[in-house]
Amino acid sequence: MLARITWMLVPVLLVLAAAAADAAQETYPTRPIRIICPYPPGGSTDPTTRVFGTWLSDHLGVPVVVDNRPGGGSTIGHGLAAKATPDGYTLLLGTSAGLVVQPALGVDLSYDPLKDFAPIGLAVYVPFLLVVHPSVPAKSVQELIALAKAQPGKLNFGSPGTGTPNHLGMELLTAMTGARFTHVPYKGGGAATVDLVAGRIQAIFGSIPQWQPHLAAGRVRAIGIGHSKRARLLPDVPAIAETLPGFNNTSWYGLLAPAGTPAAIVNTINAEMKRAVANAEFAKQVEAIGLEPTSSTPQEMAELMRSELTRWSKIIKAAGIKL
Repeated sequence: MLARITWMLVPVLLVLAAAAADAAQETYPTRPIRIICPYPPGGSTDPTTRVFGTWLSDHLGVPVVVDNRPGGGSTIGHGLAAKATPDGYTLLLGTSAGLVVQPALGVDLSYDPLKDFAPIGLAVYVPFLLVVHPSVPAKSVQELIALAKAQPGKLNFGSPGTGTPNHLGMELLTAMTGARFTHVPYKGGGAATVDLVAGRIQAIFGSIPQWQPHLAAGRVRAIGIGHSKRARLLPDVPAIAETLPGFNNTSWYGLLAPAGTPAAIVNTINAEMKRAVANAEFAKQVEAIGLEPTSSTPQEMAELMRSELTRWSKIIKAAGIKL
């Protein structure tokens, strides 16, 4: 009789357990949320994390703590997030560097970018400017391509290092046009900036905040932007895609959670991200960092990761780039 009663209670217990799980998701969040930023304070990733963290804290009603975990070209922070408990209380500001470029380069990773995360949504685009020294006679991307073809390998372009998005942008330009440049890799962006301003290298792909002061002072000239369309901060600089349809050298950041995080939680955070980007005051904060606010569904972000991984893998293989 006892066994029979026990079996009769099983369906009831299952229903109660499911109801408890649903209730837990409905009341999410009930305690502080941690967002891992895979870079140190400074730059653009840290302030992006904090701007979105503040919005989530204000609108979800719990503290949001930014946890900077730099190292390994962002792979340490990504790996830490991939192994976190999938309960919605550990999130990641994922970057195209850690989710696409590093895997495409064949870096030994502790995570699978396509399997170990639940994408939540895109947050910002990070457009790259194509900048040249004023001594370069080219006033446009088309003229720079013609100059490089007329003098193969004579124009030097710098980057913060082999395999960085800055480097890959010029390799993409080469692949699409046949123009030949000579790559000069540096150990970071600071030295490359100094050498371009001094005229020791002729061109570079760099971020808008990095080059705005030099543009204003006339020390360099911007001839194109790697984003698919013109940036709101620099509307007079044409998109390279206007000359080379399909060209896109834009990094991006977005929020992700560990794989297995309940869909209800993912959708809750995604909805808040979309509300944030639609808010004019919030958008101004993002643009002040030199970034383009954006949004997406979780599915759209997952598809972007897959397509970008395929695209950059082909470019890296064709260029013979090895770390």
